[in-house]
Amino acid sequence: MSMWEAEEKVARGLAGVVAAVTRISHIDGEKGELSYCGYDATELARNSSFEEVCYLLLHDELPNARQLAAFKQQMLDNRQISPALLELLRNLPGAPKPMDALRTAVSSMSATDSSPSDVSRSANMRRAIRIISQMPTIVATHWRLRQGEKPIDPDPSLGHAANFIYMLFGRAPRDIEARFTDMAMILMAEHGLNASTFAARVTAATLADIYAAFTTAIGTLAGPLHGSANAEAMKMLLEIGSPDKVESYIRGQLMAGKRIMGFGHRVYKTGDPRAMLLREVLATMDGEVGNPRWLSMAMEVEDQAHRQKGLYPNVDFYCAPTLYSLGFPMELFTPLFACSRSVGWAAHILEQYDDNRVIRPDAVYKGAPRRSYIPCEERK
Repeated sequence: MSMWEAEEKVARGLAGVVAAVTRISHIDGEKGELSYCGYDATELARNSSFEEVCYLLLHDELPNARQLAAFKQQMLDNRQISPALLELLRNLPGAPKPMDALRTAVSSMSATDSSPSDVSRSANMRRAIRIISQMPTIVATHWRLRQGEKPIDPDPSLGHAANFIYMLFGRAPRDIEARFTDMAMILMAEHGLNASTFAARVTAATLADIYAAFTTAIGTLAGPLHGSANAEAMKMLLEIGSPDKVESYIRGQLMAGKRIMGFGHRVYKTGDPRAMLLREVLATMDGEVGNPRWLSMAMEVEDQAHRQKGLYPNVDFYCAPTLYSLGFPMELFTPLFACSRSVGWAAHILEQYDDNRVIRPDAVYKGAPRRSYIPCEERK
């Protein structure tokens, strides 16, 4: 095959390339459907809990009452960070961004692994649950230290999402806050071979440990083209300011060739089902939590983006005003995304270990033709 023929076959960004066989999730971009282990993700978000979805993604089945109680206890037992990790967060040099602090902290967790030589599936499952359980504690602890406030220990009476709110703000969350945070985390828990998940699998495929794979995923999610779109969508809404300014703003962005943040998706062609549910959540929150103008403004942006360009919102767009209304600072949108996606990463890392082959794609070379070395003194 010639270089030009090979170049024609290159799938830029690996678009359309099948790189794994998975039992974890399925996306039908044409129909706008997402399922976790066969269950509709939006149905799970409406009826389930984050802990229940964690169990499902890690074990392929929904738990019964006894299994769920035991799993919740296991997460509770692992939620508190070690004194060494707390000291590391206190002494991080400079003022690292929350995602940078999270990446460093998760990487450091390998130093306190009680059985580093045990690479069995059961040992990696225990590590996965430990990381999933502690990531919100790490984010909340670093955030409070950064604000000059005392860290707050997890409350054993609260669930995973409610604990996150409690450790961040130092107050027990209202039921509506805990429930909608839980729903948002479920909707962000898993999404196939997205960039961070694929990166985690590439790392795991070398048989690097699970901490390295998680660290890779966190670093990838921190990139502005992956995990920060929800914060950028919120900045857009704040910049627009009111519903009556939406039409001219969208027109101006499109005429300037700029992106409408939170719109369009590499996979979904008819709309992101997660966005549709979060729009309902925002409508339910209207008047209950936060500023009611976000719903009317967001819906006007959706309408104008579709009228003027045929664009559909993705999960980031409606996630942004939902999290903002719940009181989460924009700097914590991506760390919350990471805490949610941690279970998807864990499921894929474990799946990669179970049926492993090093991931090593080819590339088309377009550099200089083969040439001979010339000693430095003879070069012109």
